[in-house]
Amino acid sequence: MDRGDDVGGGAASARVTRRTWRAPLLAAAMLSMAYGVWLGLLRLGWALPLPRTDHLILHGPLMIGGFLGTLISLERAIGIARPWAWAAPIASAAGGAALVFGVPEPAGPCLFVLASAVVTAVFVTVVVREPTLFSATMLAGAVMWLAGNVLWASGFAIYRVVFWWIAFVVLTIAGERLELTRVLRPPPLARVTFAAAVAIVVAGVAEIGLDASAGVRVTGAGLLVLTLWLASHDVARRTIKQSGLTRYIAVCLLSGYVWLALASVIAVWTGAYEPGVVHDALLHAVFLGFVVSMIFGHAPIVLPAVTGRPLAYRPALYLPLAILHFSVGLRLVGDMIEELARWRAWGGLFNAASMLVFAGCVAQAFQPPRRNDNVVSTNRAAASPNTGP
Repeated sequence: MDRGDDVGGGAASARVTRRTWRAPLLAAAMLSMAYGVWLGLLRLGWALPLPRTDHLILHGPLMIGGFLGTLISLERAIGIARPWAWAAPIASAAGGAALVFGVPEPAGPCLFVLASAVVTAVFVTVVVREPTLFSATMLAGAVMWLAGNVLWASGFAIYRVVFWWIAFVVLTIAGERLELTRVLRPPPLARVTFAAAVAIVVAGVAEIGLDASAGVRVTGAGLLVLTLWLASHDVARRTIKQSGLTRYIAVCLLSGYVWLALASVIAVWTGAYEPGVVHDALLHAVFLGFVVSMIFGHAPIVLPAVTGRPLAYRPALYLPLAILHFSVGLRLVGDMIEELARWRAWGGLFNAASMLVFAGCVAQAFQPPRRNDNVVSTNRAAASPNTGP
């Protein structure tokens, strides 16, 4: 049961909320993801139908705002158990739908601004009630999403705001992982290092507006310190020695940190800001290698909490993870080596295949569990906890 299921109206009203909102919002997030992946394949040269030529630039906003934004804000709304918080996933889902169905601008960007503003308000509430470093980190991530969306709605090109979106997803995930390190009790110096890394990321993204290349390098330096911190202190270093679901989640997390570290090195080394193959490699390492690994790892925990249905762990979940890492490797080689540029298209195709296979594995795991299944309801030691207050 979600932490908010027995407050603010009781369990009965919470079940009504689940039936009313959760399934349509999940469906809207999946629509944004599916169309975003479709547009990504088109951008790589695959011959697929394109409803409108101006949709090609919507690949990033759909994946970040329509898909990730809806999922993250939905989790926040469930965690905080405040009726007004549901405005965030509703607005984000509507923003994604507006982009998919061609509603004239600025409807889509403005809906994402609303969603990120509500998520920011959620975390302000959380920080006021629980002033901790992990809640402040996630608040910083929400502010970065809001700032990036405001810039995009104001007419800035997507490549000029994408680093704000990178900070949003990375800081959100880092804050969630930091919350779990409480069981390991990191020393004060480790907490200071974490806070400094977050501050460097925020300062670097802000500096991009003044000196783009230098700002990207500073951002990359902050991301690298943050990645090394997570790789050193995350409970996944211990849970990977266990078995079943717990080990699977740890493998997802630790392998994702490898891609985030690579993206950080690319940022520091090149300062890549404007569109190009190096810039693409940086983005793919973050959003595909790191973020999708995190999604694969957290989904077996988050989806049962969101849907209210148990999910049985299956070793087959390693298959889409393996396809994902293979595909990201292909794509980055194609980005960085001109003679192998054709590998980018194949990497993109395998990216899409990994998500499709993962969706199939999860759908199968939602079958009614048998008595001996390793059934997932909650497992806070294995993955991200409920981030509500």
